[in-house]
Amino acid sequence: MPSLFDPIQLGAIEAANRILMAPLTRGRSTREHVPTPIMAEYYAQRASAGLIVSEATGISREGLGWPYAPGLWSKEQVEAWKPVTKAVHERGGKIVAQLWHMGRMVHSSVTGLQPVSSSATTAPGEIHTYDGKKPAEQARALDKADIARILNDYENAARHALEAGFDGVQIHSANGYLIDEFLRDSTNLRDDEYGGSPENRLRLLREVTERVINIVGADRTGVRLSPNGDTQGCIDSHPEQVFIPAAKMLSDMKIAFLALREPGPDGTFGQTDQPKLHAKIREVFVPPLVLNQDYTREEALEAVASGRADAIGFGRKFLANPDLPRRLRDNLPLNQDNIKTWYSQGKEGYTDYPFYGD
Repeated sequence: MPSLFDPIQLGAIEAANRILMAPLTRGRSTREHVPTPIMAEYYAQRASAGLIVSEATGISREGLGWPYAPGLWSKEQVEAWKPVTKAVHERGGKIVAQLWHMGRMVHSSVTGLQPVSSSATTAPGEIHTYDGKKPAEQARALDKADIARILNDYENAARHALEAGFDGVQIHSANGYLIDEFLRDSTNLRDDEYGGSPENRLRLLREVTERVINIVGADRTGVRLSPNGDTQGCIDSHPEQVFIPAAKMLSDMKIAFLALREPGPDGTFGQTDQPKLHAKIREVFVPPLVLNQDYTREEALEAVASGRADAIGFGRKFLANPDLPRRLRDNLPLNQDNIKTWYSQGKEGYTDYPFYGD
């Protein structure tokens, strides 16, 4: 069996190792969601990852409510991403853009628009805004015209990702955002062809994936799912009835890779007793399967060596350790991340984490 440090083919993308950088929202763009020069340095520092999955990147103003997060709907954003992808490629790395519509997890004070979702529901808790956290607002249920428009937004963002120099895209279909809100029965209360049965709830994911594939190709398209547990008030009562068929559908579409975020009962962000589904998904999903959520070095080595996963995504470990693949390979100590600077502006806690030996 291959090891965590062996190369892997992710569709058309040749990755030098099986250590992927998971998407990490960092809030270093402008208020107009335009990437900034410091982001090129940040991503280039982490180019030794087999593949970098960018921070979640909005496909439209409607769908991007996170303060200072980047977008991919305007020409200005495309031009600002080009130095980022160029810097990664000059260091020998690969990077894909994670395409994001936040659904009901936005606040109108950020977008200027009412949140939208599969149904007229309200997320629990509070939402990030430029003025601190505010209570979530009730979402408006999308109609057919809205869905058609959003499909065009995904297609446009995928086209822009290629123009910006990304090696491909990952469709964010996890963590309680728009596509996930369609997938799970706690948030999808529709009675049309996009709701009700698991097959109907998969429709938006299928249509988005088809539109993206038409632009970038199946071999440069990844998908991220979070099959088990509650995420931001989004949960399914029978996840195996939804996510195993979803994985089979994506396998048949020949996407480049599927990433799963699967918390457990002791997860650092999200705990659940709903069982992980990667073993059953592995039976129906043929392309590379990437697992992500709190993996230690030892757990990652075992998961790849045993064949449970083809690669492992690391998030917070990459945040604080730009040279994470080397540290994992040589079993070197890790820097600890500073939660106070996760979403702050500037270089502190962003580009100033040292490489080993510095």
